[in-house]
Amino acid sequence: MDALIQFILDGTSLSFSDFAILCSVSLIASLFTAAIGIGGGTLILATMAVILPPTVLIPIHAVVQVGSNGGRVALMLKDVLKPVLLPFLIGTTIGAVIGAQVVISLPTAILQAVLSVFILYATWAPKFNANKPSGKTFFVVGVLATFATMFVGATGPLVAPFVAAYCMQRQNVVATHAMLMVIQHSFKMIAFGTMGFVFGPYIPLLVGLVSFGFIGTLIGKRILNRLPEHLFKVGLKIILTLLALRLMYSAMTSLA
Repeated sequence: MDALIQFILDGTSLSFSDFAILCSVSLIASLFTAAIGIGGGTLILATMAVILPPTVLIPIHAVVQVGSNGGRVALMLKDVLKPVLLPFLIGTTIGAVIGAQVVISLPTAILQAVLSVFILYATWAPKFNANKPSGKTFFVVGVLATFATMFVGATGPLVAPFVAAYCMQRQNVVATHAMLMVIQHSFKMIAFGTMGFVFGPYIPLLVGLVSFGFIGTLIGKRILNRLPEHLFKVGLKIILTLLALRLMYSAMTSLA
């Protein structure tokens, strides 16, 4: 057992309790996201921020998000609305390239504040929610969200209002959002790899996080299928609002 623990933790600064906490939170976060559509990425990011070094945080979070959202896509592929994928993919490519060039120069607090205001507007503005976003809109969202995620990690709340406005059913919201997050975080993962980040020592942690995340997704999908549509929409708005306010609080704390 000691040899196994040593193998899992070798090359990292983690303790076994850190490893267990992160895997447990990964399960809870994936359950929550599969049931409500959003929020899990921010929860796991906040937990990682307490345990992992800052230089490791964003790249590792990207891999976890690819695995977690990939599990949701695998289980709900038929619910993904495909017309938005190509424009978002093109925008994501551009956003990742730009973000990789300026990742160390832009104040994160300013970006957090701007994102929080926009998320609140996109979540609650009646006119915004009444208009179905176009492919051009998802292209722009792909550029901005991927650029932003290089700094703040979890930008699912920025994409979610557009997905919610585009989709008619809650299953479409969760599945399509998951696919867009796979695209976004895959490009972010590649960007950090080309910038020289070494993922090797964290592979056992990543396997644990993705595995426990998939278990959470299986449970969350059952909750989603039993959740009434109107409760899903109300819950999604509440979670997006809380996440936006959390972003604003982080920005104000950093700027104070």
